[in-house]
Amino acid sequence: MRSRRRRSAKSQIPEVNLIPMLDVLMTVLTFFIIISMGLTGQQLLNVRLPESVPGDGAVEETQVAQIDALVVGLDKDGNLVLDNETVAFSQLSQRVRTYFAQNPSGKLVLQADRELAYSEVSGLLTDLRAIGGNRVSLAVE
Repeated sequence: MRSRRRRSAKSQIPEVNLIPMLDVLMTVLTFFIIISMGLTGQQLLNVRLPESVPGDGAVEETQVAQIDALVVGLDKDGNLVLDNETVAFSQLSQRVRTYFAQNPSGKLVLQADRELAYSEVSGLLTDLRAIGGNRVSLAVE
């Protein structure tokens, strides 16, 4: 009988004390909550930043000379418009090359109708960038 008692004493399931583990988890959770409140607290402040008032000793802004950009339109039917006239792409490419030759720092702006599919606009932008490089942009409202 002794052997049975020894086996039953060895076969008991050990107890796991969860209280210390939960204490550690709650401490870590509290730490992260406090830290996150500190990070977002700066955004909740009602701070009015100072504004410059012209005429009270501030340096006057110099006006930057803006270069007139060549504006190309793309109407809802997919027609190219330049100077309020419908043109073919070959005529447009010649006009763009001439413009960039005369204005090395000039820009080209594409104004496309909002009802057009972007694939059409993207295709024209790609073709215009082949001519003008990084000086071609898309106008948005």
